[in-house]
Amino acid sequence: MIKQLHISNYALIDKLDIGFADGLTIITGETGAGKSIILGALSLILGERADVKAIRDTAAKTIVEATFDIAGYRLERFFQDNDIDWNEHECLIRRELSPTGRTRAFINDSPVQLNVLRELSTRLLDIHSQHSNMLLSRPAFQLSILDSIAQNGQLLEKYHLAYQAYRNAISQLEKTEQEMEQLKRNEDYIRFQLNQLQEMQLQPDEDQQLEALQNKLSNITTLKEALWSVESELNSEENSVLERLSSVAQRLEDAEQNLNEVEGMSARARSALIDLKDIAMSVSSIVDTLNDDPAELARVDERLNNIYTLERKHNAQDVNELINIQHDYEKQLGEIEHNDDIIEELKAQVQANHAAATDLAKKLSDRRHDAAKSFGKEFLALATPLGMKNIAFDVAFDQTGLTPSGTDDVNFMMAFNKNQQPMPVKDTASGGEISRVMLCIKTIIARHMQLPSIIFDEVDTGVSGDVANMIGEMMADIARSIQVIAITHLPQVAANGDHHMRVYKTDTDKETLTRVETLDQQEHITEVARMLSGKELNQAAIENAKSLIKHKHKDK
Repeated sequence: MIKQLHISNYALIDKLDIGFADGLTIITGETGAGKSIILGALSLILGERADVKAIRDTAAKTIVEATFDIAGYRLERFFQDNDIDWNEHECLIRRELSPTGRTRAFINDSPVQLNVLRELSTRLLDIHSQHSNMLLSRPAFQLSILDSIAQNGQLLEKYHLAYQAYRNAISQLEKTEQEMEQLKRNEDYIRFQLNQLQEMQLQPDEDQQLEALQNKLSNITTLKEALWSVESELNSEENSVLERLSSVAQRLEDAEQNLNEVEGMSARARSALIDLKDIAMSVSSIVDTLNDDPAELARVDERLNNIYTLERKHNAQDVNELINIQHDYEKQLGEIEHNDDIIEELKAQVQANHAAATDLAKKLSDRRHDAAKSFGKEFLALATPLGMKNIAFDVAFDQTGLTPSGTDDVNFMMAFNKNQQPMPVKDTASGGEISRVMLCIKTIIARHMQLPSIIFDEVDTGVSGDVANMIGEMMADIARSIQVIAITHLPQVAANGDHHMRVYKTDTDKETLTRVETLDQQEHITEVARMLSGKELNQAAIENAKSLIKHKHKDK
């Protein structure tokens, strides 16, 4: 419910703070006093279009701020999804309009996009006016009424999941069929490319190994000459490294007999001699294996050139990437060869998901039919006393394919006169009749589910007497379940109020301003009396007002 409303710098309002309570709050005032201005400010909270013409002082910004009690509304997920600070008891919604026309929206002082503000505020507040009666002609709104009465919330969630799974399965099937068609068109190309790769019989890291072998074969002469030089230095017939190192080792052995400081050096020299002899033997063996082989070099060059050609052709970095491309081609051909099986599996999934969604849609439809019957009875019981004694009502159902809301296309059919065939409500009801129809509908819905706070904006226009009494009682009935705020000119409606506010204009030296005052019990009686008698207030009107208010509140 809305607890507090702050408006500043808006039309005839310089600054206004209004506190609201639960139950039925009545707002009255002379025509032009500013009731519509307050609703216009509230529409900003609901995310409606902002008009810079409404800015009172163009040197400052307009601010509209509403505090809501949100206990029990199950909105924590919404706040989490939109990264907004969560308070389980209270929520602050603010809209700012600058003189340049720029608007900013805030929830709990966190800046948000306008669509986020709109999504939240419409869950908390519903302004019901003649304009909003156009909703009644929309099939989606009519269907939501039946779902509310049938309490289809959980079933609808299950259906939405099943329907989405069905749509996803169709999308996957269509996508796969398109991909298969494309693969079939490219089959010859894929086979040609695959054959080229398979003929090469590529091995992992083969290009690196071939490049190393190519480098070796290309430098055989240089390598042999270098190794021959090493072998000659180590083991030539005269003055070789090995011969000189052997002499060094012998001299160190002789010195060790008389000089402790060189002890062990001869052994180290002998060890080095052994290592160098081993190196000499290894180099000699390697030299024997180094044979100039132009044919092998040509084979390696050709193999590498073929690999490089394929790498350029397929935009691959190395042989390993070429092997992966080969595997992809093999996979694609496998899919082509088994595409019928794949398509059949996807078709079976579509059929299974369709059957699951259809089963849930059937359950929804059955519950909607039952709800339509009980709704029709309850609606006629409420509508008949509201000056519509000849009203007839029915819900027409048409079956459709699976849609996001099920398989039902509904239309509220009404007739307001005898011997008149029921027709869609948009084609048969007048503005005043639709207002009363919507009041009946919201009364019924309020008995079945939690609704946002409702503001009724002069929906009682054009009625009087017993009908006005019934409208007031229906608003009071709704107010037992949710917060109701009613702007009215009818004393019969005002008498039902748990709280009463009066909107009026006051003049200063420079301007006219809109003000709101909360009436106490005596002022409430006086205001109802004024509505009964007009400008000339008399004792008879006051006594009449007391009687009317007492009668209205005796059952509360």
